[in-house]
Amino acid sequence: MSSGKKIAIVGAGTVIFNDEGVGVYAAKYLEENYKFNGDVTLVDGGVLGFQLMVYYQEYDRVIILDTITMEDDTAGAIYNLPSEELLGLGSYKQTAHEVEIVEMLEICSLLENFAHTSIVGIVPQDILSVKSDLSPTLKKEFNNFVNVALKELDKMNETYTKNDTEVTLEEIIYSYANPTAQRDLKHLKG
Repeated sequence: MSSGKKIAIVGAGTVIFNDEGVGVYAAKYLEENYKFNGDVTLVDGGVLGFQLMVYYQEYDRVIILDTITMEDDTAGAIYNLPSEELLGLGSYKQTAHEVEIVEMLEICSLLENFAHTSIVGIVPQDILSVKSDLSPTLKKEFNNFVNVALKELDKMNETYTKNDTEVTLEEIIYSYANPTAQRDLKHLKG
């Protein structure tokens, strides 16, 4: 069963700044470990910012997976915010790609065609260390982060199945930390 909607799941962030890569890792995890029955596109959005505008104009729904900076909150806290609510949070814009995402959403919200957009964000612990990894706190909360994104699909009546063999978070992080490693992790499944 499918909702009949065109859906994009965009993993945003920078994999070279530790927890900043969590959105990219989550999108890749979903791509490698789930089969989606509807029109679901998984996007390694990295720091593409304005280049992602096509998804906001040509899709019905967009789910952004990213870090989110919230004042006085603890690392690992997970938020699921509609874009309208995100635009009202001045504290969200802490990193360069966060600023670009918010600016792009502000511009797209003025256009005639604008996808219903939500941000599944997790508060990072470390976005300063230059390494492709996640802090222990975000590794511990990673499955919860992914599950919040899946619950968004559930709300849209979008169906999916989990693959029998799992490509782990550690394998995904390794593939990004080692650019010469094969990006298509499907060979690890069989």
